[in-house]
Amino acid sequence: SRKAKGRRLQNFVRDKILKTFRHLKPADVRVAIMGESGADIKMSKTAKRLCPYQFECKNQQKMKTIYDFYSQAKKHGDLESVVIMKQNSRDPLVVIGLDHFSDLIA
Repeated sequence: SRKAKGRRLQNFVRDKILKTFRHLKPADVRVAIMGESGADIKMSKTAKRLCPYQFECKNQQKMKTIYDFYSQAKKHGDLESVVIMKQNSRDPLVVIGLDHFSDLIA
């Protein structure tokens, strides 16, 4: 189901944060319960100081185009792939791989 797909991604992100910051405890980084407002990953004050980001997790097939852009960037060579995208009247966004993001914030 859609909810299960979303929950799996949230759990994956939570686990990645805990692996990146090994001294954090599971109570420092938790997944929001269904219907809870705010970010999908809830973090303690300690976790927020180490990882000052708000996470919204989306696991949807309709993002295929973004993945196509990322695949195109990967074909350009051996450097880390980055996609910069912009929609009219919106701020530009940067897409990078989760492993690379973890390396940047660690």
